[in-house]
Amino acid sequence: MTANNLARLICRVANGDNRALELLYLKTARGVYAFLYTYLHNHADTEDAMQTVYLKIKKGAGSFKAGTNGRAWILQIAKNHALDVLRQKRYDLPIESVANTCANNSFSDQTVMNAMQKVLTEEEQQIIALHVLWGYKHREIAQTLNVPTGTITSKYKRSIEKLKTALKGVDL
Repeated sequence: MTANNLARLICRVANGDNRALELLYLKTARGVYAFLYTYLHNHADTEDAMQTVYLKIKKGAGSFKAGTNGRAWILQIAKNHALDVLRQKRYDLPIESVANTCANNSFSDQTVMNAMQKVLTEEEQQIIALHVLWGYKHREIAQTLNVPTGTITSKYKRSIEKLKTALKGVDL
């Protein structure tokens, strides 16, 4: 989805268009889910967070400024909510438990998600999610995360190599 189309949908949501909210959800849910999952490491918490994030998007759509980056706006809402959830729960799931807690996950790329959880840092997971699922360029990721572009590029390449190594022999 182009940035302009996304911005138009958010503006329509701000005007109370529930069909626009539905379309926004359909176009962005996979990326938002993956982004939230990098923080929450748990299917149930991520699903709960998804509902809350889209409610916050609906309620806060009026504060979205047309012409700004809609993806960044949505991900900022998701990030803020994920951090709130973590502050409230104050827990850390051990990485080994991720596969067990996600056994019933409907996310179609669960094998890749599990591998990401096992071999990548939180920052590396965010870089992969922003680039692969959201289509951000490395420059945009660098601006979003306040990191030099070269750092993002090298971390992305290293992360991909880690994933390739982890997924060798796994039947996708």
